[in-house]
Amino acid sequence: MRTTETMTVSLPPALILQFEEVRKKESRTRSELVREALRAYFASRYPEDEPTAEELSALRRGRAAHRRGDAISLEAFLNEVEPHNHRSRAKGLPEAPAKRSGAH
Repeated sequence: MRTTETMTVSLPPALILQFEEVRKKESRTRSELVREALRAYFASRYPEDEPTAEELSALRRGRAAHRRGDAISLEAFLNEVEPHNHRSRAKGLPEAPAKRSGAH
């Protein structure tokens, strides 16, 4: 049984030249260099962080609250955390001047 698969990739000539230069300097095969590049790319974009005990506990509490019905919709949550002085306005209308507090 094969443990790898072959993949064909198209690269612009300038990138191939750079790739081959690095590969030769590091005495690596093309496959080794591509595997390392992909691992680095994935690790930078999709880190595999293990949740902390505190995070796992919070998840369990949240799931239990949801099962009990102690939950609110995302819209309700966002309405609670959104500043109360924020009001949407029609496009094109100027904003009202901000009220100043204190003595004049």
